[in-house]
Amino acid sequence: MFGGIITAPFNESISQIVEEKVCGYKAPELTFWKDVYVSITGELKKLLFYFTGLFIFFLINLIPIAGNVVSVTLGTIFSFFYNALDFLDYPLTRQLASFRTKLKSAQSGGMVTYGFGAMAFLMMFLPVVNVFMKPLLVVAGTRLYYEKNFSDLSNLSDLSK
Repeated sequence: MFGGIITAPFNESISQIVEEKVCGYKAPELTFWKDVYVSITGELKKLLFYFTGLFIFFLINLIPIAGNVVSVTLGTIFSFFYNALDFLDYPLTRQLASFRTKLKSAQSGGMVTYGFGAMAFLMMFLPVVNVFMKPLLVVAGTRLYYEKNFSDLSNLSDLSK
């Protein structure tokens, strides 16, 4: 989980190469330290979002009888969304999008987001294999972002304020 903070700048580079190959768009170059700062702060915001969700599901789990079922069901769906957000995030980070814009962009994909998140969840769940899957999921998330028009942020521009 915290490995994402360390690998974020490297995953950014992988995503940028894919972005250039897929759509021919070359993002403006950031200085190394600016890139590290933007990547790490983005990862910390995602972790805060994730832990907030986990805390809410923990509280729901304290409700007798039904709390456990509701918590597991909503927690799984939330994990699918978070995993999709984690890998769709790299192109948005390069565009210096706000966290709210990132959430709205991931939400705009509907069931595609949750399907990709479920696949990412399963791939990252496997020990040892997950080390090799993370770069592949970065590539898949970046391609999905552009190919399924997650990049159409025209209706989300007011949210980045």
